[in-house]
Amino acid sequence: MSPQSRPDLPAAALLAGPQIVVLALSSAVVTANAYYIHPIIARVAESFGISDGLIGIVPAMNQIALALGIFFILPLGDRISNRKLVWMTVTGQLLSVVAMALASQFWVFLMGSTLLGFFTIAPYLLPAYVSKRVDPGRLGHATAILTTGIIGGILLARAGAGVIGEFVGWRAVYVIAAGLMLVVSIFLPLIMTSGGPKPEDDQVDVGEQGYLGLLLSIFTIVRREPGILVAGSIQGLNFGIFLAVWIGLGLYLTSENMGYGVDTVGYLAAVSIFSLATTPVLGRMADRIGARRARLYLVAIQLAASTLFLVFGHSLWLLVIPLLITNLGGPVIDITGRMTFLSKTPTIRTRLMTIYVVMMFLGGGAASWASTLAYDLAGWTGNGVLAVAMALAMFALSAMDFVRHRS
Repeated sequence: MSPQSRPDLPAAALLAGPQIVVLALSSAVVTANAYYIHPIIARVAESFGISDGLIGIVPAMNQIALALGIFFILPLGDRISNRKLVWMTVTGQLLSVVAMALASQFWVFLMGSTLLGFFTIAPYLLPAYVSKRVDPGRLGHATAILTTGIIGGILLARAGAGVIGEFVGWRAVYVIAAGLMLVVSIFLPLIMTSGGPKPEDDQVDVGEQGYLGLLLSIFTIVRREPGILVAGSIQGLNFGIFLAVWIGLGLYLTSENMGYGVDTVGYLAAVSIFSLATTPVLGRMADRIGARRARLYLVAIQLAASTLFLVFGHSLWLLVIPLLITNLGGPVIDITGRMTFLSKTPTIRTRLMTIYVVMMFLGGGAASWASTLAYDLAGWTGNGVLAVAMALAMFALSAMDFVRHRS
């Protein structure tokens, strides 16, 4: 990427590939915190004497709180220093993880997890931050690198937490997470200014409106850019499928019927490792053929894979097939959704990201609790039916959006 590709920015403000990779690694650590619970959810429930149905409130409240944090905090990225905002939120995450590690009562653990969700802002601030500092022709590839970091964080969380939770105990998972967050809280703000824009360059002029006006402007942007609601709804369903499957697996594989340990859930998460290589490649494909066309193709594949969860639910080894497919396609559906609005006016991109991510995590929160309730009602079959229903809705929305923009 050459400075000439963005003549509106000084050369020092342009992000090089290695800088984007470092930001992606930081996103991995920050993102992982929300996903440690998936493989160890049964062990946490046993520790606090909570039922399978009730423990679902932990990931559900985490996702809903994340949506609220995104709504109330992320829009400030269009007004104040991104560096300052990142430092504040990763510090909040660090304190929340410590509370979870030390919790002796369920309500303390739940509160820590909920606050953790509220402060998980950095991975969703960084795409807008990066989009202002890369060549528009490489937006899909840059976004894919950041998304790869998030995938890596999720993989680290599920695989690592499963093994550590089985052999050392679930509390050790959060002790290690606190150590990683301490490193990120120190170095991420430094990385965002090293060799890049100065803190004051992070700000985008949004006029003289105050904080309340900034929040209310989100609704004005929705009226002006209604396509963001479609993108957010599709990603809410996409993320909901992901959570419904993995939370369900955490309960199903450790049940008496299957009899596996939580480390098996972690080992199974290793199928995600292929996404680290394929996501940037598929991101380039979306640059070539267009975001909406690429999304429609991938959503159709996700629908087919979701039906396989019902068919292959009796076998751990056969479940790897739909897991592999959904882990390859899911992240790129997210990338294509972001591409539909990250080329809009720079002054509104963070608020567009706010709308998108709020809808994503509201969908994820609803699916998290629905997945444990579905499992209580019908076992793994309930989770499979839930995944298929969400995939059908996602396909319908994607097809309508593609046709609308093609005509």
